[in-house]
Amino acid sequence: MAFTEKDVVTMAHGSGGQAMQLLIEQLFLQAFANPALNEREDQARIPLSLLTSVGDRLAFSTDSYVIDPIFFPGGNIGKLAVCGTVNDVAVSGAVPQYLSCGFILEEGLPLQQLEQIVKSMADTAAAAGVEIVTGDTKVVQRGAADKVFINTAGIGAIPSTIKWGAQHIRSGDRILVSGTLGDHGATILNLRENLGLEAELTSDCAVLTPLIAPLRDIHGVRALRDATRGGVTAILHEFAAASGCGMSINEGDLPVNPAVRGVCELLGLEPLNFANEGKLVIVVAPEAEQATLAALRAHPLGKDAAVIGTVTDTARVQLKGIFGASRLLDLPHSEPLPRIC
Repeated sequence: MAFTEKDVVTMAHGSGGQAMQLLIEQLFLQAFANPALNEREDQARIPLSLLTSVGDRLAFSTDSYVIDPIFFPGGNIGKLAVCGTVNDVAVSGAVPQYLSCGFILEEGLPLQQLEQIVKSMADTAAAAGVEIVTGDTKVVQRGAADKVFINTAGIGAIPSTIKWGAQHIRSGDRILVSGTLGDHGATILNLRENLGLEAELTSDCAVLTPLIAPLRDIHGVRALRDATRGGVTAILHEFAAASGCGMSINEGDLPVNPAVRGVCELLGLEPLNFANEGKLVIVVAPEAEQATLAALRAHPLGKDAAVIGTVTDTARVQLKGIFGASRLLDLPHSEPLPRIC
């Protein structure tokens, strides 16, 4: 479908009539084409044999994406909607396989922008090896939403040998991150606050399945999470609550890009609290530390992987400063900015 700059979403695109059918057939169905979607039923019909051949449990997750702005260095809301849900499924150890997507479109959204978002979703899903097999589109009046909101839900199968979970974390385990922290949150903050660092900041928005896949062969991997809203700090508190253990982080070991560090120092923010969209927090047994670190660093997405701390038997989350002093790492009361994902 060739859209011009004058083409925008109208209420007719959500009416169920001809305009809506043309939008679905000439944009969504063409971009996301696959056997299940091409049947054009009200649901995706997925053979169970395809899932049971991979694992013995389903991983099922959903998330909604309302980021502002919808285009940013390193991605857009469409790429984010695929990456976010695929990663939420993958950190369970599952092999992500299918996604649904629901669009809420504001009247007046340029159709060229929607086309760009949909193409990005299709490209990201294809690169991740997942299919978008069902979806929904709604149009709301101008002012009732902000350009476009997207919901995605995903399912995958967990191999029977994988038993990852925060309840398996033990005192003495090591805490790793897969790369530099806070890139996504700092990028969005830079755009919204006009800090002038456009050339230095790029979102880390990425599908993490290729980074996670080799970890399934490492004995001693305890738990994984992708550090999105709330950043690494939120994940550490979730791990502590689920395991009954404490988390001790070394400030000097945190990988942080200079531009992100600059934003944090400028605004008095903590990079551990900034959102990421392509970073893992991993807890492993001590004997698995080096193998995990090597596996992460073997992939471009994990080249800056680092060990940042240790699990303790004291039920608190603390940060050890570079001069040896420690302080509690409390959960932030709020994000530096809302609508970052």
